[in-house]
Amino acid sequence: MKQIIVGTAGHIDHGKTSLVKALTGIDTDRLKEEKERGITIDLGFAHLPLEDGIQLGIVDVPGHERFVKNMLAGAGGIDLVLLVIAADEGVMPQTREHLAICEMLKVKDGLVALTKVDMVEEEWLELVKEDLQGFLKGTFLAGRPIIPVSSRTGEGLDLLRRELATMASAVAPKSSEGPFRLPIDRVFIIQGFGTVVTGTLFSGSVKVESSVTVYPKGLPARVRSIQVYGRPVTEAMAGQRTAINLQGLGKEEVERGDVLSASGGLRPTFMLDVSFQLLSDAPRPLKDRSRIRFHHGTNELLGRVRFLDVEELLPGQRAYAQLRLEEPVVALPKDRYVIRSYSPIQTIGGGEILEVAPQKLKKGRKDILQHFETLEKGSGMEVVARQLQEAGINGLRLADLIPRSPLSLDRLKGICSQIAREGWAVTIQEEGGWLVHAQQYSRLLEGIVNRLKAFHARFPLKGGIPKEELKSKSGLVEEKVFSRALKDLERDGRIMVQAEKVRLADHSVQVGGKLGMLKEQIEGEYLAGGNQPPDLEKVFEKLKVQKPEEKELIHVLLEENRLVRIKGDLFYHREAFTQIEGRLKDFLKENGEITPGQFKDLFQISRKYAIPLLEYFDGHRLTVRLGDKRVLR
Repeated sequence: MKQIIVGTAGHIDHGKTSLVKALTGIDTDRLKEEKERGITIDLGFAHLPLEDGIQLGIVDVPGHERFVKNMLAGAGGIDLVLLVIAADEGVMPQTREHLAICEMLKVKDGLVALTKVDMVEEEWLELVKEDLQGFLKGTFLAGRPIIPVSSRTGEGLDLLRRELATMASAVAPKSSEGPFRLPIDRVFIIQGFGTVVTGTLFSGSVKVESSVTVYPKGLPARVRSIQVYGRPVTEAMAGQRTAINLQGLGKEEVERGDVLSASGGLRPTFMLDVSFQLLSDAPRPLKDRSRIRFHHGTNELLGRVRFLDVEELLPGQRAYAQLRLEEPVVALPKDRYVIRSYSPIQTIGGGEILEVAPQKLKKGRKDILQHFETLEKGSGMEVVARQLQEAGINGLRLADLIPRSPLSLDRLKGICSQIAREGWAVTIQEEGGWLVHAQQYSRLLEGIVNRLKAFHARFPLKGGIPKEELKSKSGLVEEKVFSRALKDLERDGRIMVQAEKVRLADHSVQVGGKLGMLKEQIEGEYLAGGNQPPDLEKVFEKLKVQKPEEKELIHVLLEENRLVRIKGDLFYHREAFTQIEGRLKDFLKENGEITPGQFKDLFQISRKYAIPLLEYFDGHRLTVRLGDKRVLR
């Protein structure tokens, strides 16, 4: 069965609720206050089965200016608008505001019901119709049917039903592509069943027993049962008015404005990149940083608007902007939104969401307009590539892209594969779809090479830089991205990685002439010191080592494995160290354990040398300390 959502719109007391009741037999005013005051305060819902297997779901919205936010909660997700205008009053303020809201939400089609025709003369009716045609000119309702009706006498109702059926048959079914999303507009309890939430399915589908999450709160729940237009079903699809019985949540935990979605499918954010249109009849320009009321789905949040290339927007103008909200929202690119001024409260514009959870953008960035144009007009592949570009050297995983895309998982996977195949991105890890934009990856590679060049220029006698030190100098790069970069650079013959050190492939330590002689003298001092090597500073003082490149010779000896660093500036010659290590192993094999005192006596050394040596052997997993004794590990 094809199911289409029709939303009413129009000024207070123009007969929206009476018309819905006349069409469907359902009174959508359910609140006691609504009955007493005779006005619609909150959303009402009805359904109307038509021929050819079409079911209309009707969302009846309040017309009073004080309840426009409730109207906005019901306007999201409608396929057709039924603009209700009373023949005895004509176009009124909320007629204009509701139509503007529908235009901002990109409602594509609808018609006008000219109500209360039994209360006016035929001549007056023709004048009102003529006035309406002028009012609708330039809007999506221009040229659409204007049906005179009377809810009291029934005049025009059959024609209205036929016109609705004709329009509904032409509406393309909503695609179930994309994640399941249900913006919640009602929450209530059914005795014996628990919490029930209702709304119009924005996208995707949901089945009984599905695990779901209430966003942005992050509350998990399970779908116990589903109803569509009052009938139990096992699955609800995009575009349907749906009631879902949730297991695991209390009524007080959920509220209008929350969104029900698949677990892990959405990401709450305080910032959105958007396109924005200020209405041509807005009362005043909108200044940068203005406080605004943001309406999306069934939610209303406060925030500020930041324009990226203008200081203020004039009525009728369009711009790119970043919305910075005071509370988190869950949304996806391509969603529509409406903006109302903070005070006085009135609808002033709206537009399309381009990016969720973006970086905080600053004015003056050269490529900022190109960035926004790609997000708005680019293909799926171009948008993902742009998101990867913005992500920097660590790129994005598929799990990062899912909450930022309106596309289905399969479509997103296909785009990521194509991007990698065509060389727009580098695959860091197949599992999880981890990609880094090719330009960002190239920037990382060149950065590593340039840092190595700078390191070798500063320390020509060092054979390389420790891998971890190089990583820390390469920005906040993740380990797997960094490792992949080193492998690629080594494969291309640009660097060498040896013993946890990295150097340029063409770098070699050349120590000759006076430096070569000095290196031999330094080594000789340590060789002569045996088990009691000299202090480094005394070696430098004795040999008159003063220049930085001369002091670097100690690192050359370490890299050549001629010296062993025990701790700080305590070095042993490799021959002496090897003898100590061998004798210690033999002693422990024969005696089982050794104390610091025994160690000192064995090698005829003081605590100055004994304790650092013992700690070195502990740290290098030759020995284990048990109290004041050591044993072989």
